[in-house]
Amino acid sequence: MTDDRLIFDRAQLRRQRRRAASGFGGHDFLFRELAERLLDRLADIRQGFPLAADISPQPGFLAALRREIDPALGGIERMLAAGPVSPPPGAVGVVCEEEALPFRPGSLDLILSCLGLHWVNDLPGALVQIRDALRPDGLFLGVLLGGETLTELRQCLMEAELAASGGASPRVSPMVGMRDAAGLLQRASFALPVADSETITVTYKDALALMRELRGMGEGNALVARPRRPARREVIARASALYAARFAEPDGRIRATFQAIFLTGWAPAANQQQPARRGSGEVNLRDVFGSTC
Repeated sequence: MTDDRLIFDRAQLRRQRRRAASGFGGHDFLFRELAERLLDRLADIRQGFPLAADISPQPGFLAALRREIDPALGGIERMLAAGPVSPPPGAVGVVCEEEALPFRPGSLDLILSCLGLHWVNDLPGALVQIRDALRPDGLFLGVLLGGETLTELRQCLMEAELAASGGASPRVSPMVGMRDAAGLLQRASFALPVADSETITVTYKDALALMRELRGMGEGNALVARPRRPARREVIARASALYAARFAEPDGRIRATFQAIFLTGWAPAANQQQPARRGSGEVNLRDVFGSTC
């Protein structure tokens, strides 16, 4: 992808993740919550996976959490940690970019991704790489942040900056919408594609506490078009006041919305369940619903 089409500054993202790494344990609530939900979905699949890869931005996190919950979860025999930073000691892994996966075609039975793909510049291309790396009937299971994430913060920052300077800078990342998610899986030629979303609402003392949490998660602004100077104090103050006025709970804490979009897709295989041929139905809908259908 050419530079003029880049949305995210991946070098800046790596810097943010490195800065956040040492204190990530104090800000990992969202990653942990969504990782648990991802593993719950995996547990519902009654199939063995001899070789899996985790391409999440926190290498080894899913494997460690899986051991906490149930070492046999999901029938995984061996799991590689493949992410943007070195995996923890004892984890089998490789340092790589989500945008350039190092796996041979048809080499993996399962690929997992937790909260990394919303930072990819070419999401359709990344999904194609994932599908190509899977063996026939291999599974991709991922979760990324969706377009309704931080809607409250977006509104308040934009309005505060418009009032202060007459213009608004891009300060919160654009994210994929739920309506587009299943289509992206289909474009990448996954079989049996499914996309669904869940909403998590979290409360904070104030907007500044939310912003500190985002930095601690390594989820700060990494847009190519981001302003290179910090927001002016008057903008932050006005945004915080707007946030408190519009989105405070009865106890005074402000709420923040995170939309999690879960993606499930299988590498095509001859033995998979196939949709029925169009026109092959044997039940007349008039017999079910009457003559008004």
